[in-house]
Amino acid sequence: MTDVLINGPDNDQGMTFIFAHGAGAGMDHEFMEDMASRLSTLGIRVLRFNFPYMEKRKIDGKRRPPDRAPKLLDAFNAVLDQYADGNVVIGGKSMGGRMASHLTERQDVAAVACLGFPLHPPGKPEKDKGEHLSSINKPLLILQGERDTFGNRQELTDYPLSPSVFLHFLPDGDHSFKPRKASGFSDSDNRQQAAEKLAEFIKKAML
Repeated sequence: MTDVLINGPDNDQGMTFIFAHGAGAGMDHEFMEDMASRLSTLGIRVLRFNFPYMEKRKIDGKRRPPDRAPKLLDAFNAVLDQYADGNVVIGGKSMGGRMASHLTERQDVAAVACLGFPLHPPGKPEKDKGEHLSSINKPLLILQGERDTFGNRQELTDYPLSPSVFLHFLPDGDHSFKPRKASGFSDSDNRQQAAEKLAEFIKKAML
């Protein structure tokens, strides 16, 4: 049985978001905790889990690279099999969101949300990881910092996306939505904007 963290009520009328972490930090990372808390105050029940390699780090403290995609997807599917009660919205931070975007064929997945989609590694646009976004057939929201080095506003705006994919850009945000001080925007404001857009998307998907 996979350990999970849950924010929000246990029976929130099906408004559940299953939220996967990124490559370098687990479900209890400050960004994950903060976004889950913000979403819960907006009426969304948020369930977080760790991928297997991150669970191993918790046990022995050793940093290790993410598992290969098939193992990550198996783990995500196992969490859905165990915790999805009816239709849910799934997604994640960076890698976690990209994995979620490959699970749209599941009948219990109503929609997907990606917080900082890793279109390519920084400085390596030739290593494209978003080809499947052109054929997505369920609602998919990408929340992206305007200057995200994994895929900035210009790159995503010009990218061949399915009509089911929706983009929202956080002003001057980096891969974690953080803006530069000189921009006049704040980290907290960008996170709150992301949470509000995501909550709105989840509620609409679950109607």
